[in-house]
Amino acid sequence: MQAFLRWTPPGGTLGTICREAEARAARLDAHAAQLEAEAASAPAAPSLDAALRASDVRLIAEVKRRSPSKGAIAPALDAATQASAYVAGGAAAISVLTEPAHFGGSPEDLRAVRAVVAVPALKKDFHVRPIQLVEARALGASAALLIARALAPDRLHEMIDAARRLDLEVLVEVRDEAELDRALECGATMIGVNNRDLETLVIDPSTAERLIPRIPAGLLAIAESGVSVRQDVERYAASGADAVLVGSSISAAADPVEATRALAGVSRRSRGD
Repeated sequence: MQAFLRWTPPGGTLGTICREAEARAARLDAHAAQLEAEAASAPAAPSLDAALRASDVRLIAEVKRRSPSKGAIAPALDAATQASAYVAGGAAAISVLTEPAHFGGSPEDLRAVRAVVAVPALKKDFHVRPIQLVEARALGASAALLIARALAPDRLHEMIDAARRLDLEVLVEVRDEAELDRALECGATMIGVNNRDLETLVIDPSTAERLIPRIPAGLLAIAESGVSVRQDVERYAASGADAVLVGSSISAAADPVEATRALAGVSRRSRGD
């Protein structure tokens, strides 16, 4: 349990965004009854876990208008049109950024994507309170992102348990060994390794190469950030990644179908090969 002792509240960019997320979550509390009713009546969503288990490295393609590190990426991007292009290019799932202030997303983007594609949708946001997971289920998400660095150990455990009660899958994001240990102790089954430090915004491509081999076989390992070309996918495939999450490069592409297709079809290698 030593990993549980090494957590301090996030600082930098991540700390700012998490404080804003707390305020957004508090506003959702006023609509809790409605969200809970919508979540309870929402149809079953396709499984992200199942979609990522294949012989090739699966692509989670992200709808992304801007970011704190890059600024504007595709300000006029239409979420439904972009998601449809990704699926046509071979994406196994769609990540929809719903954070408004720094990424230009909204819950309506997720609702629009769910209306036009049959593949799983990941609600990517800074989820800090269970009410946000209720919202994710109400919007039709298959899964929600949980960032280990953003959540105290007891809160991470609480959020995973809350998601399971909602039949909502979770992708737990880590950036170092302590966070990986914490995710495993909390029972995470899908683990994303972010090459970007969300506090400093610096990318270290070796992060996923270092951590993915430590993820037990049978669990899903996803490489995040810094994926732009096919060689990047091949690099993380060699480390044992089951999937990659890619956003900026394909969101900015003139032809998102071809940009997605260029990353698809890389053979997966079992961890430990």
